[in-house]
Amino acid sequence: MTLDATTARPHPVPTPETEHFWEGTRQDELRLQKCSDPTCATTYFPPRPFCPSCGSRDVQVFPASGRATLASYVISHLPAPGFEPPYAIALVDLEEGPRMMTSIVEAPPTPEALELDMPLTVRFLRLSDAISLPVFAPEVTR
Repeated sequence: MTLDATTARPHPVPTPETEHFWEGTRQDELRLQKCSDPTCATTYFPPRPFCPSCGSRDVQVFPASGRATLASYVISHLPAPGFEPPYAIALVDLEEGPRMMTSIVEAPPTPEALELDMPLTVRFLRLSDAISLPVFAPEVTR
């Protein structure tokens, strides 16, 4: 699901090492990397051209599930470019293993609404034609 940004946020600048990640977010896909060395097989984030665990440059890019759990958060009441206070800044544990810093959307930024270990699903906040940010929302149970 893609959301449109209603305020101007600072835009990340893609590099050759991160272009695959940003290409994925433009297509509403969260991409991670995994070491192809069978003795390592570390899945990692943020993107880089080598495995942070063993240093191998034999790595592959793959689409992540988009599922995560809330590991930690802080509710900020301070103004920041592109953010309307209060807002939640979070660390989420991706289902595939890595931890990611992100924003929480579609939930009030209150301790009552944000429970640690709650299931989350990725959304994509479109800042421009070139940049969409992965953000997370509480998983809707059916």
